[in-house]
Amino acid sequence: MALLRRHFSGALLALLSCAAQAAPQHALTLYGEPPKYPAGFSHFDYVNPDAPKGGTLRLAGLNGFDSLNPFIAKGNAGDQLGLIYDSLTYHSPDEPFTEYGLLAEKIEKAPDNSFVRFHLNPKAHFHDGTPVTADDVVFTFTTLTEKGHPAYRHYYADVAAVVAEDERRVRFDFKHNGNRELPLILGQIQILPRHWWEKRDFDKTSLEPPLGSGPYRVTQVEAGRSLRFERVKDWWAKDLPVARGQYNFDVIHVDYYRDMSVALEAFKAGRFDFNLEYSAKDWATGYDSPALRDGRIIKEAIANHNPVGMQGFAFNLRREMFQDRRVREALALLFDFEWTNKQLFYGAYKRSHSYFENSEMAARGEPDEAQLKLLEPLRGQVPDEVFGPVYLPPVSDASGIIRDQARRAYQLLQEAGYRVENDQMVNAQGQPLAFEFIIAQANLERVILPFKRNLAALGIDMQIRRVDASQYINRMRSRDFDMTSMVWGQSNSPGNEQREYWHSSSADNPGSRNYLGLKDPAIDALVDGLIGADSRQSLIDHARALDRVLIWGHYVVPNYYVDSWRIAHWRHLQRPTVPPQYDYGLMTWWYDRSTAPVVTDAAPADGSNEQASTSEGDN
Repeated sequence: MALLRRHFSGALLALLSCAAQAAPQHALTLYGEPPKYPAGFSHFDYVNPDAPKGGTLRLAGLNGFDSLNPFIAKGNAGDQLGLIYDSLTYHSPDEPFTEYGLLAEKIEKAPDNSFVRFHLNPKAHFHDGTPVTADDVVFTFTTLTEKGHPAYRHYYADVAAVVAEDERRVRFDFKHNGNRELPLILGQIQILPRHWWEKRDFDKTSLEPPLGSGPYRVTQVEAGRSLRFERVKDWWAKDLPVARGQYNFDVIHVDYYRDMSVALEAFKAGRFDFNLEYSAKDWATGYDSPALRDGRIIKEAIANHNPVGMQGFAFNLRREMFQDRRVREALALLFDFEWTNKQLFYGAYKRSHSYFENSEMAARGEPDEAQLKLLEPLRGQVPDEVFGPVYLPPVSDASGIIRDQARRAYQLLQEAGYRVENDQMVNAQGQPLAFEFIIAQANLERVILPFKRNLAALGIDMQIRRVDASQYINRMRSRDFDMTSMVWGQSNSPGNEQREYWHSSSADNPGSRNYLGLKDPAIDALVDGLIGADSRQSLIDHARALDRVLIWGHYVVPNYYVDSWRIAHWRHLQRPTVPPQYDYGLMTWWYDRSTAPVVTDAAPADGSNEQASTSEGDN
């Protein structure tokens, strides 16, 4: 008993010592480095602190919507709903990964990373005047992990407990101290009002405007067609440094359109104000109009310093035909990027070589000593090629003739047990190599058709199936597809979301982004190591090692990317001269009345805001 008391006393002293050393801060960084903006800063460098308030920002949405609850897996949530809510911290788009206090005026992280404590701002309140309390934070976390989208359970899997210590202090305890990202991503939780949601079914879709504490509230809903947000004039946080110079529009109105082509015509007709363009063809030719020529519409490309991740044609590994790596590699060889880029994209794109493209985390050349240290324990579990030069997709001459690639693809398929019989590629059992490519966007079909022709030349039958947005979403969630176009975005500090992308624990979770169905212990180990990285360099090393294994696995047909944001807007929208390093900062823009056209708040083109389809453009 005395020994037990000594152990308990030692543990208590250690805990008290740890708590004593944890000093509340105005900001958190991933590895404890100083944030760019010191305590007491007045505003971010990328804002105009004197930007005028007023006017309407008219935006376009696609896919329609049938829910105002973005936190659950059901339904298709409306755009811009994050404007309703405040999070504990504000993510700085001017730094790789720094969180500044918002609802939490101070953040306290244990030196050993065993907990994080948020001290809530006593001024914080919801739109109905009710104070934001620690109970709301506990309620939000519990509700999201128990009733919310299944991704939350994985994302916050390392949280052992959340405790409301008093009305304005809430503490998250961790299962272990190896997840350095966890305190920061917990700060990003958008806080829900307990008193409002306790009277409603959280796990059901609804079009009732929800209560929040953020800079805007929903004031008008036209199901599937439009949403109207109005600025909260007495928003409790409007004078905080993280908010100054932002959220300048009095009204934000979103109209929904049938597809990107219809939306572009509506934009040129002045029906909305800002368009982020995804189509190289439309960017090159689609904006020509009197308004562009006389300067009323402005086109500009803003450098994107973020990792662009991976866009590719994704294989569903749950399908037996795609479980052989040689088959996947063979099919990937038949995508002719150079011809596609020249003929369809006006040479606008670069070929994707990495799952962390456009960043220092992308694997290049031979693995260095640090990467080999991570990879050697996995030898025999990963392809041998991982230990040599990183995989690079073949390069064609853009003529449309890919004999060498087709010859290699045929060789790989033969090695995998396939042969050509009656002009069909069949396996040893005589079953044809045939599959379906599912899309929900008309623009993508022109990119897939040349790929389909190259496959057909080897006797491979790929059928393109276009479905509506709701069916596409349901089929993705139920993993009912053979191949589709998919994008896995990345941040400058990848972490817990990698579990959602590649880890075995998420493969059978219908709400995860492990669409591939990856279940590989070697990849699991690299993902866990990346999440637990204890320095920026260690994070880079783990990302590069993971990248090598993923790219040599041939799990996708790598597509292409662009390293800028292609933006078109009407000239009455003004922005600061310098955007944030990692965003185009739309909420820092403002309305210039002197150049504004005479239009209604949000007049949709006749018949143009029909229910929209899923759209990823051609990048």
